Formats: sequence, structure tokens, C-alpha cells
Amino acid sequence: MGKAKQHGFSKERLQRIDRFLEERYVGPGRMPCAQFLLARDGEVVHQTLLGHRDVERGTPIAEDTVFRIYSMTKPVTSVALMQFVEEGRIALDDPVERHIPEWKGMGVFSAGADPYLTTPPARPMQVVDLLRHTSGLTYGFQNRTNVDAAYRKLKLEEMHAGHDLEAMIRMLAKQPLEFSPGEAWNYSVSTDVCGWLVQTLAGKPLDEVYRERIFEPLKMADTGFHVRDDQRARFAACYNAAPGGKMKLQDDPQKSPYLAPPALLSGGGGLVGTAADYMRFATMLLNGGELDGARILAPKTIELMASNHLPGGADLTQVSRSLFSESTNAGVGFGLGFAVVFDPPQTLVPCSLGEFYWGGAASTAFWVDPVEQVTAVFMTQLLPSSTYPVRRELRTLVYSALMETYG
Repeated sequence: MGKAKQHGFSKERLQRIDRFLEERYVGPGRMPCAQFLLARDGEVVHQTLLGHRDVERGTPIAEDTVFRIYSMTKPVTSVALMQFVEEGRIALDDPVERHIPEWKGMGVFSAGADPYLTTPPARPMQVVDLLRHTSGLTYGFQNRTNVDAAYRKLKLEEMHAGHDLEAMIRMLAKQPLEFSPGEAWNYSVSTDVCGWLVQTLAGKPLDEVYRERIFEPLKMADTGFHVRDDQRARFAACYNAAPGGKMKLQDDPQKSPYLAPPALLSGGGGLVGTAADYMRFATMLLNGGELDGARILAPKTIELMASNHLPGGADLTQVSRSLFSESTNAGVGFGLGFAVVFDPPQTLVPCSLGEFYWGGAASTAFWVDPVEQVTAVFMTQLLPSSTYPVRRELRTLVYSALMETYG
């Protein structure tokens, strides 16, 4: 990891990252572990490894630890769907009902609780609405509306509730939309629906599509929808944040449902993987869709994905109705699969115009900075991701160590 100076970073300042994570989070027991990978021009310049992947058994974290990446699955699904857009198999302005006929006539919630009173949407839901979370769908865990409550009752987005992706699509057909598509932004199962579209277009299960089209070409050998037998010894425990800065075991890695293939292949949050694997995915995005000779998407497609697609050019603070997401910053819009910085000063953190990123429920995160050619991946296992501002803090620490910028 002695390439820091060669790539414009201060090695001494990068060491602040390790001290900060140890003193603020891992040492006091607020987080079980921390793995942070930082790269520039596709080469890793710093890695942090702190704490235990299994606190109860005293197992230290290692470079090849396998993590639940939850919503960091969403960019993978979005990339897969955009591959079919490139092939002319589906278009961003296609009505979703063209590809899911049973969704024709879905109404917008007005009142009631099954049966609902609904009104017709102002326009049909389009594929782009799914990618940018303006579809009118929601998540049950938001605990905000009657529609959220219906999702919870159905265990609609739960991977191990017994229903598969096709059944999820059928259940959604019977629920009202939260709002007319394109009217607002709401974090939702939209990306799971993108996964269904991918599976339908490919004519094969979602896990096979990802393996053939993304994971094998990118050599992401440790990423998938469950923990294989050969990965079990490397699988991390997951924890819930508890009062007083403590943690409580949420998922024992030796008894976890992730040890077996799930019924629901969740394109919105179902993957497990390593930091090294996700860094390869992030580097592919940085490179305009290519890595080590494997072309996943075209450069112009990545450029389109990493542009703000929110209606009227708004940021998330202006159009979001969500009580939870992986981004709350002003100056941040949403592209086709991840948040996009389009007004850096408004974010109040060091960043670049056009930087894009997302995170997962267990406090994991990644970002890609095309201006500075920086990619970063952070892994831990602490629910929920809103517990600590570690993602913002890491950006500040990284860019305070960047001594030579491009421009």
C-alpha cells in the first residue's frame, strides 16, 4: 500500500483514517469492525482493517471477509438493466406495464386500508422511474403510510419469507402507488422490480444473469445471493445499534439465513460480497464501463447513469418523501442507480461535481469520483446505516489527504 504518494496522497494523512475509525467507532464498541479500501486511477493506495468480523467468537476481520452489502446491490441491478437498454431490449421511457402486463391500471392511494380508494396516475410508470425511485412504490420499513403497512403485512421485500420474485411482482400489482410516477422520490422496492425485468429479459434466474454478465467478467468471485460453503468461515456477524453506543447481535454468521439460497432474489438488497469485489465493480464504473478488458457498459451509458435524473433538476431534499435512504444531502440528485453530486458546495463535504455513490443498510458505502479518479469502499456490519455519520466523515478524511488534484 506504498503507492499513496505516487498517486497524490499524503501517507501520513491517510493514517488519520485508521486512527479515526479506531478511536471513534471500533475501539469504543460502536462498530464491530471496519474495512476501508481507497484507490486512485484504479490502484489501491490505502486499506484499513480494524476490529472483529465476529465479536462473540473473537474472530478478527480479514481482507477477504464476506459482508451483507444490502442496498449496494442496487447499482449492480441497475447496471444489469442498462445492459439490456444498450441491446435495445427495453427503453428507459417504456411504460412498465408493457413488460409487466398485470400492472396495468395501478392506481394512486387516496384513502383506506385494503380495500383502498385510488385515483388514476397522471401518467404511466416508466422504466426510468424504477431506476431513479420516482415510481410511486415504497418500502414497508418506512412506517409512514397505509401502503407501507400493507407491504409489511405481506412481508413483501423479505428475502426469506418464502415467496419468490415473481410472487412479489404479483403482490405489488394489488397494492396502490404512494404517488403518481415522476411526482416525487421515495426509496423503494423499485430496484427489485428492475431485477424482475432483468430476469424476464434474460429468460433465466437473476443470480445466473449477474454471474454471467457482471461477476465472472469482472472476476468478482466472492459476490452472490448467499454465502457458499467455502465462504462460511469468512462470513461476518451483523449487529443492531443499541442505546448508549452499544451493539447487539442481529445475525449470527453460523446460523444466518444467508447460508442458504434465498427464496427472493432481491435486486434491491440481497447480495453478499467482499470489499475487493466491490472495488472491482466501482473501478469498472470509474473506467466508463470497462475493467481489465471486460466491457460491461459503454462510456456514454455510465455518463447517463451518473447524471441527475430527478424531475426539474431538483435535489433529494426537495423531492424526497422518504423517511429513510442512503443519502440526505443537499446538492445531491439521483441518477440511474445511485446518488449524484451536482452542486458540491451545498453538500458541505469535500467532493467533486459528478461524484456518485450509494450505501447499504449495515452502514456499508462506496463512492466514485470521476474528477479525481478516486474510488472508495467501506465495509462494516451495523444496522441501521443512519446510526453514525461515518460516510460523510470518511469523505472529509480522504480528501484532506489528497495533495495533488486533477483538473
